[in-house]
Amino acid sequence: MQLVFSDAQFWEDFLPLTFTRPVAEMRCGILTFSERWQKLLGSADVSYLTEDYLQEKFKKYDLKESLFIVPNFLPSENLLNQIKDLQLGEALVYKDELLAVRINMDNFSLSHINKMTDIEEEVLFFNQPTDLFSFNEKAIDFDFELLTKGRVSAPLSETNGFLGDKKDLFIEEGAEVEFSTLNTKTGKIYIGKNAEVMEGCNLRGPIALCEESKFNLGAKIYGATTVGPHCKVGGEVNNVVIFGYTNKGHDGFIGNSVIGEWCNLGADTNSSNLKNNYAMVKLWNYKAKKFVNTGLQFVGLIMGDHSKSAINTQFNTGTVVGVAANIFKSGFPPNLIESFSWGGMKGDEKFKLEKAYEVAELAMARRKVAFTVIDQKILKTIYEFF
Repeated sequence: MQLVFSDAQFWEDFLPLTFTRPVAEMRCGILTFSERWQKLLGSADVSYLTEDYLQEKFKKYDLKESLFIVPNFLPSENLLNQIKDLQLGEALVYKDELLAVRINMDNFSLSHINKMTDIEEEVLFFNQPTDLFSFNEKAIDFDFELLTKGRVSAPLSETNGFLGDKKDLFIEEGAEVEFSTLNTKTGKIYIGKNAEVMEGCNLRGPIALCEESKFNLGAKIYGATTVGPHCKVGGEVNNVVIFGYTNKGHDGFIGNSVIGEWCNLGADTNSSNLKNNYAMVKLWNYKAKKFVNTGLQFVGLIMGDHSKSAINTQFNTGTVVGVAANIFKSGFPPNLIESFSWGGMKGDEKFKLEKAYEVAELAMARRKVAFTVIDQKILKTIYEFF
């Protein structure tokens, strides 16, 4: 069965994280939403209904019978079974929002839905970037069960200190963990395939360290934190989601934040996550085109793909950074740093597009990932229209 992941009305809500990807390709917990649904539904036939400029990179659906799904929620076992049992022309609706429908994509129309069933149970829905770190503990628990059920963890080396229950620790094949402390009393810890926890690290769950990623020497990691694949993370981190292919390799604090792919935070980069007056944090909302109250007291940094900060960068509480920004000027940058900013301050010139290509190509080559013509087109669209 073809899975069609729809951005629906949510794509704009998750900017700047979705400038470079559909909603389904965001990460929370251990997996991306797309990976999670593929495992839940047992299908690798995946396509997307997303923005036109992203569609060339993210496969458009084939014109055939499909399960059309809004991906940014965690289903209960009961809801998952309802989704699996959908027949052609049947749909599930939650609070007037379409969750899933089984339909023929060669003539997709809501008028072809014969039966709509309202979901009465509460559904954990992700509506905005801050939800990714706010709900990350629940997502880690969900994915931990999904990935480890019926499996046996690799052993934890005796050089380590451990607190908690070993059933809440899972180490994948090829991972290395030596001379560190791990505490699962506060949440589960998942160490991905070929990941490494270097000596002297202190891990306090819930934590997910994904495939090929590293916690550098002496890192202090508080949950609920997810580090996606192919990352290097050091210093102090608290309740952060990093999508993947990003480095925060040195000392410095980041908390209550979401960082995209191909970012680099220079040594001693810090992000405040609490205002001095303890007030609720406002965050730039691209859809509303203004700063909006998050209702949260702790909010750090939301950073889009390919952005970089120089050494000693100090981010204010509730800062949003667009795509391919280069932040290096002294002083506190503003709470909104535009995509392709060259310097990070309001009114700075834009990073030249060809130079942005060069940096992206060099950064991706280090991970043996090609920077393609399609990737260039995506960055050019963001540069010209957003």
